[in-house]
Amino acid sequence: MQGKRAIATLAEAKAFIVAKTRVAMAPGLPIRLHTADELTPLWQATEEDLAEANIAPPFWAFPWAGGQALARYVLDTPEIVRGKRVLDLASGSGLVAIAAALAGAAEVVANDIDPMCEAAIALNADLNTVAISYHGGSLLAGDPPDYDIILAADVFYEQTPARMFRTMLERCHANGSAILAGDPGRTYFPREAFRQVAEYAVETTTEIENHPIKTARVWTL
Repeated sequence: MQGKRAIATLAEAKAFIVAKTRVAMAPGLPIRLHTADELTPLWQATEEDLAEANIAPPFWAFPWAGGQALARYVLDTPEIVRGKRVLDLASGSGLVAIAAALAGAAEVVANDIDPMCEAAIALNADLNTVAISYHGGSLLAGDPPDYDIILAADVFYEQTPARMFRTMLERCHANGSAILAGDPGRTYFPREAFRQVAEYAVETTTEIENHPIKTARVWTL
């Protein structure tokens, strides 16, 4: 078959991330991440260098506002994850998963549907000297994953995914998992289903948000 492969190998994806990002501290957090300065050029480079068109946007290259808030809350209250089995849903860069590992979780599994996230999370885990397992693909259907606590940041970004994430998180909660969500006021966040536990002003970038400082909240079911 001529043309580009459907997706890069893990080694190629890691090499691409190292070449196209810089290592920076996540704002207000003791966590280092491979971070991009611009969204669109990185997206274009990902399509051109690694895969066919229509690859997912490089959400893994930025510390999103909801993730920053949730990571801060986990580090501020480490007892909520200490010694527990933790799933970071739609993990992206692995920011929240890394916070859980630093806070003393017994096991941390990061999940995302974008294959590039596996490479980004592995690199970022190494930067912060923590162990994080990776589970690729969607977990929104089927039996609810069985973890002590499920962390979900910035997942209520569009109407249909928001509805699916809410249904999945409610099923996990009914199955015995504690749920924590980080959200910076997305339109489709179901406030009526959650109870707020913390609020932070977080520094972000207008590359991915409409303001450089966002109010982001942490919620529980």
